[in-house]
Amino acid sequence: MTGNQTTHRPLWIFGYGSLIWDPGFQPAEVQPARLSGWHRSFCMRSIHYRGTAVAPGLVLALDAAPEAACAGLAFCAAAGTEAEVLAGLRARELISSAYLERTLPVMLADGRQVSAVTYVIDRDHPQYQAGLTLEDQARIIALAHGERGPNADYLANTARHLHDLGVPDPDLDWLDARVAALMR
Repeated sequence: MTGNQTTHRPLWIFGYGSLIWDPGFQPAEVQPARLSGWHRSFCMRSIHYRGTAVAPGLVLALDAAPEAACAGLAFCAAAGTEAEVLAGLRARELISSAYLERTLPVMLADGRQVSAVTYVIDRDHPQYQAGLTLEDQARIIALAHGERGPNADYLANTARHLHDLGVPDPDLDWLDARVAALMR
């Protein structure tokens, strides 16, 4: 390789919640993917997008769990858009620093393993809220509303898109039904 040539490393992003249905950029490739050692959980208080500081909602985050695995989507940014995509994701996901940006190994459905930018919960952050019962989660989600709309819409969109991918999440399905009942 000559001095002017560089090796292009694709930028992959792992989506497990709203990124599945609203990545915020046009990916060059999308693959079903699996991340080991983490599970999807409504363990983050939302004080911006799906709630407020006075009445927080709940959003999904990846919480470490050694025996767990999370199914989602991996998005590959188009060549030449990596810096722009990463800047947009950081502005969106790191708004309150409750997420930590990590590059983690993700297994794609086609058998490839890639390193993907992934947003995981900071367990030391004040917005970390683990241990809520599903009923408590449902009551919070049913009432919360933030800059991007009702917390219930976030839940319903995520549950529906996971079903569309063929990876239903029983807890999200229960929450979706319970929140709908609470809102009637």
